[in-house]
Amino acid sequence: MRRLSLWLLGIVVCAALLYFLVPTVSYETISSHNTDANHFDTLIVLGHPAQADGSPDPEMRERVEEAVREYRAGVAPNIIMTGGPAHNHFVEAKVMADLAEREGVPATAVIEEDKAQDTIQNIWYSRAIMQQKGWNSAEVISSAYHLPRTALILERYKGPLAFSWRTHASLWPVEYGWQKRIQFRWHEALGTVKLRLYGFGNRKFLPQP
Repeated sequence: MRRLSLWLLGIVVCAALLYFLVPTVSYETISSHNTDANHFDTLIVLGHPAQADGSPDPEMRERVEEAVREYRAGVAPNIIMTGGPAHNHFVEAKVMADLAEREGVPATAVIEEDKAQDTIQNIWYSRAIMQQKGWNSAEVISSAYHLPRTALILERYKGPLAFSWRTHASLWPVEYGWQKRIQFRWHEALGTVKLRLYGFGNRKFLPQP
């Protein structure tokens, strides 16, 4: 009986380790770039819902402020703010552009992409703008926990739609405690495992392999 109990305990421990280890390894090993370049044609800032009063929420604020820092550092001379009214009636791109301009970025350097409803569409519509402008490289800025999934989307851009890219993390909002940070990362880790196993399916705004 004792041996059986120890055997069952070992199975439970191994299963628990696999449950946490597999998503974590999968999540952490997703490539963050397809180029070693340090300068790009544009920054792409992925949208996040504005607050109920139309002001930037903490994640949106941090994404924009990171883009402002990268712009000032000369990483790219242009910024595409991408995001439509996906979760309320405020256009995310507009809220982000207004914040960047208040931070000193010239309005002429900012393009508002106001159609995207999710991350897949963020990249799709931003790539369309890049093609119109003749741009072939981008640094994509978002929250740290969100970037592995974003990279899986970027990896789908091959052939005529291909471009040079790397992802770049904004800071965690000071409003987020460690519990919330772990929760967000774990949710995304599980999601990326499913995407790597089963793919995105036949999505309208995603290049098909």
